[in-house]
Amino acid sequence: MDSAYPQRQHLPHDRPAWVREDAIYFVTVCCEPRGQNQLCHAGVAERLFETVAFRQACGQWYAHLVLLMPDHVHALVSFPETVSMRKVLAEWKESAARRAGVHWQRDFFDHRLRCDEHLVEKANYIRLNPMRKGLVTTLEDWPYIWPPTQG
Repeated sequence: MDSAYPQRQHLPHDRPAWVREDAIYFVTVCCEPRGQNQLCHAGVAERLFETVAFRQACGQWYAHLVLLMPDHVHALVSFPETVSMRKVLAEWKESAARRAGVHWQRDFFDHRLRCDEHLVEKANYIRLNPMRKGLVTTLEDWPYIWPPTQG
């Protein structure tokens, strides 16, 4: 195992009863192994975004923003009160692995955003990630974002 990347602890991912249904979560899902480009290929991205749209249409989540990096995904997502975030993300990872040939790390990272200021901060962090990593020089050059047009 490569020690250059932080090791994740097992997290419960349970929503406390007092958290509102419209809460937005910053979610990161990493590939295994890290450091290899599994996600930023046109065909893979298309299939992954199809799975995002399908779950949105089924009401399993509301994906506000999803951005693929070569070896991980960042997303801002809300989940209905009646569904388990852990279950929805596990099913999405399984579907994505089957449809796009992606190999995921166990589990995922999530952080509930507590105010609009944090939402704007995380959305900017996500959108700027390809530029920070030197993959593009302008935001408009990064094609691996869903929805494709940000207003």
